[in-house]
Amino acid sequence: MQFSVLASGSTGNAIYVENDDHTFIVDAGLTGKKMEQLFAKVDRDIKKLSGIFVTHEHIDHIKGVGVLARKYHVPVYANAKTWAAMDDKVGNIPLEQRFQFDMETAQSFGSIDIESFAVSHDAADPMFYTFHENGRKLVIITDTGYVSDRMKGIIKGADSFVFESNHDVSMLQMGSYPWSTKRRILSDVGHVSNEDAAVAMSEVVEQKPTRIYLSHLSKDNNMKDLARMSVSQTLQSCGIMPGEFVSLLDTDADEPTKMVTV
Repeated sequence: MQFSVLASGSTGNAIYVENDDHTFIVDAGLTGKKMEQLFAKVDRDIKKLSGIFVTHEHIDHIKGVGVLARKYHVPVYANAKTWAAMDDKVGNIPLEQRFQFDMETAQSFGSIDIESFAVSHDAADPMFYTFHENGRKLVIITDTGYVSDRMKGIIKGADSFVFESNHDVSMLQMGSYPWSTKRRILSDVGHVSNEDAAVAMSEVVEQKPTRIYLSHLSKDNNMKDLARMSVSQTLQSCGIMPGEFVSLLDTDADEPTKMVTV
């Protein structure tokens, strides 16, 4: 199983996952044209896409879903409430391409098992995904106001994480956003900060080589270097030394990460 974070940030999100038999994306939050460009950058054929797994209906996660589904006849998977919430945003998707993926369930696609789990975000029924194959585990968890004990139990021990590290609290508090927006981001249905993300990471990583991709960084309230430094310092305070077995890696809003094996 291999993957690339094609794009991650306030302006659009998409994560590519493949094995020998299937190619998937989790979310398609950029235009169809941009998605095609990102596939080309990782040298993958978008025409071979096996499915799109939607996490929730916010536009930075679904902007390209309808276009890709129609143009390339790709199946789309989402839970019932998310389908209802995004229907008028993605346009007509043929019935035979619409599939329901219920919350807290698992589905198998050949040798890959994909598990959905609930997160806490201001959307209809937001959920993210864990990919399992041959004893290896990839976790994708962004867009959550906090990481609950239940979430930690599901994601614990992954070999690779795509983990939200959305904002620096001081930057957010001192920034130009209206207070209502700040309050929403800081709430239990908003986004996790660098420090809160790192505390959660410290409770789910195990003593084995682990990649953590710092994801969904706010373009106004965070910076790559700051996120990496904050997460590293917090992990160290929790007794985990980045570089020993945990690798912290950047993601980008416009450039995909290199393809890696889970």
